[in-house]
Amino acid sequence: MDWLTLVGLALALAMDAFAVALGTGVILQKLTGRHLFRLGFHFGLFQALMPVAGWLAGRSVLHWVESWDHWIAFVLLAFIGARMIHEALQKDDTSSAKDPTRGLTMVMLSIATSIDALAVGFSLSILGISIWLPALVIGLVAGIMTVIGMMIGDRVGLAWGSRVEILGGLVLIGIGLKILGEHLLG
Repeated sequence: MDWLTLVGLALALAMDAFAVALGTGVILQKLTGRHLFRLGFHFGLFQALMPVAGWLAGRSVLHWVESWDHWIAFVLLAFIGARMIHEALQKDDTSSAKDPTRGLTMVMLSIATSIDALAVGFSLSILGISIWLPALVIGLVAGIMTVIGMMIGDRVGLAWGSRVEILGGLVLIGIGLKILGEHLLG
């Protein structure tokens, strides 16, 4: 996987985390370094671990799907991208929780923002792409985008939240089309 595709994939996967971080930055009364670290670390960690879990699951079924793996990757990425776009176009739901960077709320947000990475890991597995570098890049980008999102949310508000998720969805669909095109035309 080339660097441009990897960074595009990581940025697309980080859009959910970025959008949630924007909302979190708005919700918190006073944004502190602890808030930034907690949410950035957890979002980054979950975004790095989920593709590894998906990749491991995909390795176990590889021999059954090798002849149509590019179609699976395309369908998964297109589905995830379309779902991100659909969710972004739905009503923005701002939680009234006191501090979403703590406890069960943080864990639930971490899982919710990284589920897409599970399917991406599965897709990379069936394409025969090693997961270790992508997982590291995906986790780092998600952590960084989370911190940036919280800081922007603290200053600007929720105005960009859904637009960012739409962009992330379009990038995932584009990566899926690129994979499909490489296998069908290459």
